[in-house]
Amino acid sequence: MSDMFEKINELYDRKREIELGGGDERIDKQHEKGKLTARERIDLLVDKGSFVELNPFIEHRCGDFGMESQKGPGDGVVTGYGKVNGRPIYLFSQDFTVFGGALGEMHAAKIANVMDLAAKNRAPFIGLNDSGGARIQEGVVSLDGYGQIFYRNSIYSGVMPQISVILGPCAGGAVYSPAITDFVFMVDKTSQMFITGPKVIETVTGEKISSEDLGGSKIHNSISGNAHFRAETEQETLEQVRQLLSYLPQSNEEQPPVADIPEESDDRPDLADAIPFDPLRPYDVRVVIDYVVDKHSFMEVQKEFARNIVVGFARIKGETVGLVCNQPKVMAGGLDIDSSDKASRFIRFCDSFNIPIITFEDVTGFFPGIKQEHGGIIRHGAKILYAYSEATVPKMTVILRKAYGGAYVALNSKSIGADLVFAWPNAEIAVMGPQGAANIIFAREIANSDEPEVTRAKKIEEYREKFANPFVAASRGMVDDVIDPRETRIKLIQALEMMRNKHEERPKKKHGNIPL
Repeated sequence: MSDMFEKINELYDRKREIELGGGDERIDKQHEKGKLTARERIDLLVDKGSFVELNPFIEHRCGDFGMESQKGPGDGVVTGYGKVNGRPIYLFSQDFTVFGGALGEMHAAKIANVMDLAAKNRAPFIGLNDSGGARIQEGVVSLDGYGQIFYRNSIYSGVMPQISVILGPCAGGAVYSPAITDFVFMVDKTSQMFITGPKVIETVTGEKISSEDLGGSKIHNSISGNAHFRAETEQETLEQVRQLLSYLPQSNEEQPPVADIPEESDDRPDLADAIPFDPLRPYDVRVVIDYVVDKHSFMEVQKEFARNIVVGFARIKGETVGLVCNQPKVMAGGLDIDSSDKASRFIRFCDSFNIPIITFEDVTGFFPGIKQEHGGIIRHGAKILYAYSEATVPKMTVILRKAYGGAYVALNSKSIGADLVFAWPNAEIAVMGPQGAANIIFAREIANSDEPEVTRAKKIEEYREKFANPFVAASRGMVDDVIDPRETRIKLIQALEMMRNKHEERPKKKHGNIPL
């Protein structure tokens, strides 16, 4: 055998050793926890045979605390590039079987290198997180490594989509990288995120709590709002990532991909009966969404968090759109602190990546209460106004039923930059609801009446007919058209086509100062 073939065999032996990660015993332990290995996850995420690994031979340089005698294949992380749905992506996948996936100097250098490549090539970046945190033996250089990653997450935000998938523990400073990225996925029972773990919390505050109850997938998807999606298994989670990517452009320099146009009628007769005519009766706005968008195309984002607003991606005639919709069956569709945050962040993502925004509006106002006021509803509600005003993508609003007060202004009204506002004929657009308005305007007449309740009912109806209808707003140009509900999809298809080449400049500045 020639010297070259000996070297080639040595190369493959080294690669096999690296691919084994922490070895068979640790791989078995990973599987016993219901978790896949770093490489198994990559195989599920990318198109078959498309993954190309980078820097597999990197090793740590630490000589303290016995580390000089410990080998760590790939330094605990697999990095590289591949394809999802035929389109390039870059990724890292932390290997819990090597040093518990802990992040050290060279581990971080591998991640930073592949992030830079993603930015240079304008392709989505995906992080598969499964790590015990900073590698304590390496001291401050591991913290510096986190900083290198956080910096890139921030600088590349809005350049290419960044997605974090939490597939194990993610604690301490490590959580801030996912928090900066655009979307966070978690797996039930095996994923956790927290700044300080249960033991530290118990020591400092005396509070006892499990890891799952502190930072599990359900907590972050429903209470904290730190995560956007969750699933029961890693396989389902990684399939969700593939699905999400199908709606997104590769970068801020591209338009979103266009899917096949479905063979279905654009006239939707069922929309005439989709919502109750009585403005006080609740309904699920997802019914309206399903009637308007391409069949089975709606992918909801943060489904369990701030349920009084529904946001997500869908397709209309094959084109990706972002939907922001009041949900009347929760808190009467009123806007509170959490829903303001949820909607604003989603609007800003869509604007970053050239995704048209459609708003389905049925809002009573900003939610009242001492807790909301003291919690900063003014500041949080202002984020929605800011996000819509700042956005330059095509922006359309359909007022389904109620549009009252400051919430009407905030939800993509003409005054803050909506391109087109449509209203259904039953819409009520007013400073406040007819009941409240009549009680204030006609308070004396109602009080002096022999039959106050009858008078109140008459005055409510009088106010509704005179002011709280879409034709008053349409006569002032605040509504572009009052439309037949059955034609909603057709009107939106026409609007999307008409605004395909929309170009709108903003005053030159470094950046604005959103009310965080």
